[in-house]
Amino acid sequence: MAGTRGDRLRLVLILGALIALGPLTIDMYLPALPTITHELLTTEATVQLTLTGTLLGLGLGQLVIGPLSDRLGRRRPLFAGTAVHILASALVIVAPNVAVLGGLRLLQGLGAAAGAVIAMAIVRDLYTGRAAATLLSRLILVMGAAPVIAPTLGGYVLSFTSWRGVFAVLAVYGLILLPLAARFLPETLPPARRVSSGVVGTLRTYGQLLRDRTFLGLVLVAGLAMSAVMGYVAGASFVFQEQFGLNQQQFGLVFGSGAIWLIAATQLNPVLLRRFEPRQLLVFAVTTGAAAGVLMALLALGGVGGILGLLLPLWLVLFTVGIAMPNAPAVALARHGRTAGTAAALLGAVQFGVGAIVSPMVGVLGNSSLAMSTVVASGLVLALLVLTLVVQPWRLDDVEPRAAVADGDAVPVPAAGH
Repeated sequence: MAGTRGDRLRLVLILGALIALGPLTIDMYLPALPTITHELLTTEATVQLTLTGTLLGLGLGQLVIGPLSDRLGRRRPLFAGTAVHILASALVIVAPNVAVLGGLRLLQGLGAAAGAVIAMAIVRDLYTGRAAATLLSRLILVMGAAPVIAPTLGGYVLSFTSWRGVFAVLAVYGLILLPLAARFLPETLPPARRVSSGVVGTLRTYGQLLRDRTFLGLVLVAGLAMSAVMGYVAGASFVFQEQFGLNQQQFGLVFGSGAIWLIAATQLNPVLLRRFEPRQLLVFAVTTGAAAGVLMALLALGGVGGILGLLLPLWLVLFTVGIAMPNAPAVALARHGRTAGTAAALLGAVQFGVGAIVSPMVGVLGNSSLAMSTVVASGLVLALLVLTLVVQPWRLDDVEPRAAVADGDAVPVPAAGH
């Protein structure tokens, strides 16, 4: 059936809700990290490893679930992963120590990976080029805004319950989301287009993807851009609450202010795509973001400007990442339509894998504004180097959509439940 505007809106809302599960899982408990440290009698660095566990789960889960979705279709792996996330969230409520908490956070990440990778694969099933970048801009609005809104929401939840209540909210969210997705989410990969290869075939596909220098470079650019965000996420609760003296609710508001810039970028991106190619916007975003990150680190090194000296360049970083995040995968996935699930899995795994590596670094460097700024700047400078030396975007051909797609138009969308 041809997709109506209502069908497209419903698709975006469902995919956005699924994508939000990962960022909410990562970030809602951030305001409580100092409290968890004291309550579970552990260290700041150890508690930050529970964040690393979630990121590892998100990365590893995508490597498995992406290829499964190419073989089985999109719906079944999605529902199974969401059910795992619900179970893990419920068990966190009674976690007795930081070791159990870390293990369950890893399991949460594995479950949330289903929504992250399958949403990307569904976009590639239906769109390519500018059309994919346009829809991804709508979804990146959720993916980008959720990490900075989630601590604000978490701070509100913490105003009337303990940190364990945050995970009860996540379990309820999953319980609401699962039947909605089962009822309204279409199957976008018909049996005729599914890949029948087993483990060996999956490994062969990963090998082919890794041998595509341009694809690999774009994946690394996306991962390093994500590392800038995750460096901020990992260090922000300690920097703003302990260095600048904000309480949990104030931290949530300051942290959430970054959402304004991410939202602005993701909503400006479809407008820019009417005039520019995704690769052109990617070059602009990574270059500007790297410059803003270096400025942020220099101001932190000199102790200039206090909290505003940290926030102003940080907001520019978030704005540029909001431009880069939909365009890097749009260019990368356009090269591998038949194995979109596997390609999206590798893309997501690298993003969250790099984040898992980076997030403890802020703690290792001392959980200061300088440590956080250094990690943010390093990620974007490395992204710029990879973009320039490996991807070489000036050599890429322009990517056109599968169909003539203006903002909001789409190719046909199958009916839900098929």
